[in-house]
Formats: sequence, structure tokens, C-alpha cells
Amino acid sequence: MELNAEIIAMINKSDSKLKTAKIVYNNEQYADCMSSSYYAVFHIISACLLSKNLTFSSHSQTIGAFNKEFIKTGIFPKEYTAIIQGLFEDRQNGDYNVYFTPDRDMAFDSIKQTEIIINSIKDYLLREKDKGN
Repeated sequence: MELNAEIIAMINKSDSKLKTAKIVYNNEQYADCMSSSYYAVFHIISACLLSKNLTFSSHSQTIGAFNKEFIKTGIFPKEYTAIIQGLFEDRQNGDYNVYFTPDRDMAFDSIKQTEIIINSIKDYLLREKDKGN
């Protein structure tokens, strides 16, 4: 498998969103932190799907396809399904629910979960790339 320019751009976007999540976390903007954490995961799972030439037009389709292609096949742990869904729901609440007020611990957890998923997917993509060489 080749990590083409679009996959690399998605990985970089994921890293950028994780960096943003940490910056806004340190500035006590916890809802924005959780939103950026979700987008970091969204971009890395999009990169993972693109490695199989799969792209989708909605967040729900992207998450569903990731579950089908990578979770149900055992490539990534089943726990990722709940983590990704939770991040997605927290992002929606943070962006659209004016009464949603996440605290420091919730935001910290979102960053930690995001880091685990990003690192795991990056490792997978590098292993797959090395198999192709």
C-alpha cells in the first residue's frame, strides 16, 4: 500500500486538529477541545479508509464504514466503536447544544482517547505501507 498525497494530507490534518485540541484545552475551552478531538479522529479514520480507496460524504457513513472495514474485521479493537461514537456525540453537543458544558476531565479524556486512536491507526498505516515495499 502506498501512502499517497491525500492520505498524508489527512494524517497531517488529524495531527493539526489534535494540536488544536491541546491548545484550546490549555485555554479552558473544553467544548472546542472535544470538537477538535473528534475531527482529529475523523481525519485519521478517513485516511485509513482512503488506504482502501473508500471515501464517504457524511460523518455517519465514514464512521460506519470504518467499523465495517476495520473494527468488525478485527484490525482495531471493538472498544474503538464506542470511543469514536462518543467523540462524535460530544462534538455535536459541543458545537450545537448551548447547554453542553464539558469539564476539564471530559476534555482531557477526549484528548487521551484521540491520541490512542491516532497512534494506532498511524502504526497500522505504516505497517501496511511497509508490506507494500
